[in-house]
Amino acid sequence: MTKGRGHSDRILFSTIILLIVGGFLIFLSASLGLLAGSGPEFGNVARNQLVLGLGGGTVVFLICLAIHYRFWRGVSLYLFLSSLALCFLVFTPLGLELNGARRWIDLGIFTVQPAEFLKIGYLLYLATWLSGAKSKIGEMRYGLLPFLVITGIVGATLLLQPDTDTFMIIALSGLAMFAASGAKVRDLAIIVLLGVIAGIIVITFRPYVADRITSFLNPGLDPQGTGYQIQQSLMAVGAGEIFGRGFGQSVQKFGKLPEPTSDSIFSVFAEEAGFVGASALVIAYLVFALRGFWIAARAPDVFGGLLALGIVVLIVSESYLNIAAMLGVFPLSGLPLVFVSHGGSALLASMGAAGILLSVSRSVHT
Repeated sequence: MTKGRGHSDRILFSTIILLIVGGFLIFLSASLGLLAGSGPEFGNVARNQLVLGLGGGTVVFLICLAIHYRFWRGVSLYLFLSSLALCFLVFTPLGLELNGARRWIDLGIFTVQPAEFLKIGYLLYLATWLSGAKSKIGEMRYGLLPFLVITGIVGATLLLQPDTDTFMIIALSGLAMFAASGAKVRDLAIIVLLGVIAGIIVITFRPYVADRITSFLNPGLDPQGTGYQIQQSLMAVGAGEIFGRGFGQSVQKFGKLPEPTSDSIFSVFAEEAGFVGASALVIAYLVFALRGFWIAARAPDVFGGLLALGIVVLIVSESYLNIAAMLGVFPLSGLPLVFVSHGGSALLASMGAAGILLSVSRSVHT
């Protein structure tokens, strides 16, 4: 059977809707901790998540679902350049600095994190470039060097903010797309080596990154300092036991667990839903990944396949690394749990990416 326009992949569509709706309910429960501690803070968070994230995201999701995915190939360069320009606005008077980082634009009613849109702009342009250069991708001057330039521009933009975690995820998604396009093992090895060198430099000159790694290797070393969040996170996860305390019943979110609506939201959910609920969430992302990869492998053209692959790797790697950090099996980061964590810009961009992925699925033959 051939899928015509209007017939998205049902399994993927159902999984995305489940993650969005379930994620919003998880966010509502986690945000109760903010309501207890600070009413104005709760209002700001709720406004960003409800209006910009869920409201705006729904509109963008439907638009991206309706538009044929090949449309994005023609405008990818403009979107990429626009997203880069938007990121530089954080260094203007519109920029908002929090905890030593300038990653947000203050629009009065909303705060916007332009790096979230850069993720999508990068994937769209990279898929366009790779699909056009596929026959020459094995040649260093047509493959590796342009890839390093494109990714390097993104890296320089984000590291200036600084936003190391977002760049790590973008680079990982780009590497997956570059490998799938037929890159030589030599070139992939060079990229990995450069990544290791860059990682060492970042750890050396960014003390907070080194602290994260230290607390990961020895979480009990500074339980009231760098190791506090992981200690509280593990306590929340353990308190959930098999079936959890029940919806809204988390204790750790009330002033004990840092960032209960963003970085630590999985821990709040694990405390309330237990091992069973937390496992169900992990499985939902797995279903999303497997179905997304299935669609990427069967896309009717190289552009659609690479774009689908990049979107899946971006969303799933972000989510699993967030979960892994809360379980103490990966260093803490600022990566969100996609469709769940607080962040209106992140939810809007992720829902748009999901719409594009579903648009690719409408052209897949089964």
